[in-house]
Amino acid sequence: MSRMCLAILLCASGSAADLAVGSAKAGQGQRATGFIDVPAGVDPGSRIPVIVINGAKAGPTLALVAGSHGTEYASIVAMAQLAQLVDPALLSGALVIVPLVNPASFLEKVPHLNPVDHKNMNRFYPGKPDGTITERASWAIGKQVVEKCDYLIDLHGGDLDENLRQYTYWANTGNERIDTISKGMVLAFGFDHIVIQRSRTNAPRPANATSALSRFAEDTGKPSVTAEGGHAGTSSAEDVDALIRGCANVMRHLKMLPGEVKPVKHPLWIARYTVVASEQDGIFYPLTVPEAYVQKGAKIGFMTNYFGDKIADVTTPVAGVVLYIASVPSMKKGDNISYIGEIAEPQEPVQAPR
Repeated sequence: MSRMCLAILLCASGSAADLAVGSAKAGQGQRATGFIDVPAGVDPGSRIPVIVINGAKAGPTLALVAGSHGTEYASIVAMAQLAQLVDPALLSGALVIVPLVNPASFLEKVPHLNPVDHKNMNRFYPGKPDGTITERASWAIGKQVVEKCDYLIDLHGGDLDENLRQYTYWANTGNERIDTISKGMVLAFGFDHIVIQRSRTNAPRPANATSALSRFAEDTGKPSVTAEGGHAGTSSAEDVDALIRGCANVMRHLKMLPGEVKPVKHPLWIARYTVVASEQDGIFYPLTVPEAYVQKGAKIGFMTNYFGDKIADVTTPVAGVVLYIASVPSMKKGDNISYIGEIAEPQEPVQAPR
């Protein structure tokens, strides 16, 4: 073979190993940082930070996405720290880390929504290129992140007004391949409370229907799980470390990192959760804590008016475990007060991918 042909082959090989997400482009064995630029449209644009870690060895691409809600701080901090810990030389495959989908929420300290268009940035996938900022950002992440990954973990946590315990979501989509892989991922993540979501990927959906990031990824054939860690807007070392450890365990499960992974053996499976919402404006006082077990009709808090007069008891319509309860007194009609998870039957174990 001539030197010229060999040079062409090597050049093509090196090019194929590059991974670019937004302005971050990493060659094999390298890391790079950059931004997914969301151009201005009907409202201002945004720059979403992204880290690409391209391993020295071949393997799958895992996307780790956090900060759709910019005051769920533990997940944002965890992804920023994880990006510093992963050594490309030890990595098989690639990581695409998006630590902060919603910079406006983070900077303005606005929970739940993007303060620019007042939309939930985890409800509008696949988005659209000519919509408001939330829709344009969702479109960009779909194109730049979801299309380029093989697996995805969506990271969340207790927002400013949510006192939350650590738990994960696993979607029962009806697709055996996706469900088997994602169940292995969620068990490897290691949180011992797992909420089962019923989201049939082959079921008919209304035209122009939108969804959360994990559901969107599943609809495109990418096994995905969601993890919740952190409470009441805090970023304690306990929660941050748990999220980092969970992501690293999934990477080991997917053979992206060396080392043994020990999946959670006896998780508490949650068949569904019931949202307890406020029926009036007022001041809320919680009477329970996350992880408490409650009976149907149990009092989990009460409301007063602004003069301190008690106006209502807050009770749970179902028996189960408290996944989160409101952490601040502010309450308006329709606000979520608590999630109550109903216990499910144990699930069958799954094997790690070969």
